[in-house]
Amino acid sequence: MELSPKHTLHWIGVTFILFPLLLLAGMFMRAIQANTLASTQSWFYPMMTLHGVGMAGLWWVASMACASRVLTRYTKPSAAVSTFALIGTILGVLLLLASVLFGRFAAGWYFLYPLPFSVGWPAWATLTFFVSLTVLGVTWLVWTLDLLRAIARKYTISQALGWHYIRGVEGPDVPPAILIVTTSLIAAVACLLAGVAVLLLFYYEMLTGTRNDALLMKNLTFLFGHLLVNLSLYLAVAVVYDTFPHYTGRPWHTNRVVAISWNAVLAIVLLAYFHHLYMDFVQPTSLQYVGQIASYMSSIPAAVVTVFGAVTIVYRAPVRWSLGFTLLFFGLMGWGIGGLGAVIDSTIALNSKFHNTLWVPAHFHSYMIEGLVLMVLGYFYHYCQERARMPESLPFQKTIVTLMLVGGYGFLLMFYLAGAQSVPRRYAIYPAELSHGAIYAGIAVVFAAVFLLGLLFYIYETGRNWVRAYGA
Repeated sequence: MELSPKHTLHWIGVTFILFPLLLLAGMFMRAIQANTLASTQSWFYPMMTLHGVGMAGLWWVASMACASRVLTRYTKPSAAVSTFALIGTILGVLLLLASVLFGRFAAGWYFLYPLPFSVGWPAWATLTFFVSLTVLGVTWLVWTLDLLRAIARKYTISQALGWHYIRGVEGPDVPPAILIVTTSLIAAVACLLAGVAVLLLFYYEMLTGTRNDALLMKNLTFLFGHLLVNLSLYLAVAVVYDTFPHYTGRPWHTNRVVAISWNAVLAIVLLAYFHHLYMDFVQPTSLQYVGQIASYMSSIPAAVVTVFGAVTIVYRAPVRWSLGFTLLFFGLMGWGIGGLGAVIDSTIALNSKFHNTLWVPAHFHSYMIEGLVLMVLGYFYHYCQERARMPESLPFQKTIVTLMLVGGYGFLLMFYLAGAQSVPRRYAIYPAELSHGAIYAGIAVVFAAVFLLGLLFYIYETGRNWVRAYGA
């Protein structure tokens, strides 16, 4: 059975429910840091775990849902697997909620070894958390393999990766979305297998009491986590490539430069996670240099080629600046800004100063909030509007975009300013010496509220289309 419009609409509905709730969890954390909810500080780290795992997982499945819908233009993803992925994701989320809300599991979204075995929460909460990640990981791996299967039924691996463009020989016309999704999903298989491996090692220690190697566990954890977030972005970028021509009237073709760029990303992105381990001095020094070089190189082909291509097809084009296209456009901009912050942080000399400061959440919140989130929400609106054809209110849509940009970048600025002044990350309550951190956190809550208001307006505007599209 082919993927129906309602499969995509289901994912949109799940996103509309979970995103505001997880956003409120983030605001709750910043409010604690601002000393306005200091009495609830015991909930800071459980909320940090829920917010981090929830957001990373939510935007992975949201970008996968967008990519699945785009692929239906060229291939036939399985409707049954999409339904399986939805059910598995909901089950995994329920288990995560149980471990955090009832067990107060608080090892953070990165669950670095040996934190999950802390005595700060019951053992069942740790086990439930691991089962949650297992359910999610297996579900997403099956989903990933199905999309690769759908692509493979129409294109060979060399065609899907655009190797004939690189060689300069004749071959089928391969849309950029196919190329980018293929490279992303191949890397996703490695990502999810790394997650499976680290979970198996956790289970092994729980069953036998045999201690694991901490450095191996950290490498596997960040290979999984770093890749998951980056590949979510790449899948969203694939959707941008496929959707921009709808608004600009100009095709965005695959060519030799695009093919070389995204094949280079596939070769490099698996190595960039080493920049998370600069502080681990036992890590072989050669790998630290690999981390910096790979981090630099991975940003150039993906971001530079994509951003330059986007500007080229938008420049002097008769663009229809609807809510969908505007969010896609500003999402690319946010990806670039957040990527620049990430490159700065991946520089060894600077990372030694920034690593344990709020600069780190500054850069990854940049390409998440004002990058990935805007791109996915832009496509969600585009899809619902295409299905429902409701009248558009451009002034109201401009208000939505303004609130989300002002609120989002104001929120991010507080992270950057605090990080530049060495305010540490992961602190629930700042000591007197870091009282300026509480001030930045309080201002950040105000800006986050502005973003939330824009998001609620967006959900109302898109939701009207969603309801009509669902009933069609």
